[in-house]
Amino acid sequence: MNLFEKIFNYQIISRLDESGSFALTSQERTWLKTMLAHEASADAFTEETLHKLRGLLQDEASTDILDIIMEKAKSQERQVYHPLLRVIRRIIMQNGGIRLSFKVKHGGVKANQTGFPVKLEYNMFKREWYLLWCSTRSRSLMSTKLKNIVTIEAMELPDGKADSMKARVALLLDQRTEHAVIQVMPTYNAELSRILYAFSCFDKSVDYDEEAALYRIRVSYLADESEFLLSKIRFLGLRVKVVQGEVLKRRMSETAAKALGRYGIEPQLRDAEA
Repeated sequence: MNLFEKIFNYQIISRLDESGSFALTSQERTWLKTMLAHEASADAFTEETLHKLRGLLQDEASTDILDIIMEKAKSQERQVYHPLLRVIRRIIMQNGGIRLSFKVKHGGVKANQTGFPVKLEYNMFKREWYLLWCSTRSRSLMSTKLKNIVTIEAMELPDGKADSMKARVALLLDQRTEHAVIQVMPTYNAELSRILYAFSCFDKSVDYDEEAALYRIRVSYLADESEFLLSKIRFLGLRVKVVQGEVLKRRMSETAAKALGRYGIEPQLRDAEA
């Protein structure tokens, strides 16, 4: 990951590119001019936007920090920003279709596939961007790594097609959506903000039982996001408990059994002693 990617993240790029926002303070303008001097800025913006920003900043001071910033050695990270993000995001905003070719898992390329782009997703585990799209041929949801996309282009859709595809996508997403209720243990109610932050990337709502002083968090997630949700639950440890969601409860039970087994403790014996 280069310096530009560390600071000039995807959300900032989106807001500047879409709304025409511009940094107001002198420090922000100096910082932005310095970042735009990096070669990665050519992938982050269209040529027109990049030229406009550099023109607005031409009289601002710049800071040459590349020679004074040092990073400790570490394992190689995959690129957080991908050049196709901007292209695909604009197609999604314009409710257009797509024609793409992409590499398949066992070799080869699927060419001239048509579909309707739904959203861009970033997998925190694999540190990779995915495009979620609905195939117009199979009418099913597809998830494709951006790094596997060979070519992609916008495609005009017939009148009313975008609306029908959106309705289809909403139905498919609803079928794939699962729900769980996670209870905050009363001892840790004071850490509610931290606990909610752990689930910040999921759709959720919070209920409070005043008599029992219990917070319950209802989380909605896609089936293939269950392992990521489980990692958040494990991270919180004793602070939370899954009270609804059989798949999550079973997986947490398996995790606990494996942890006890590692130390030679049989779960049955532990239950008996309790």
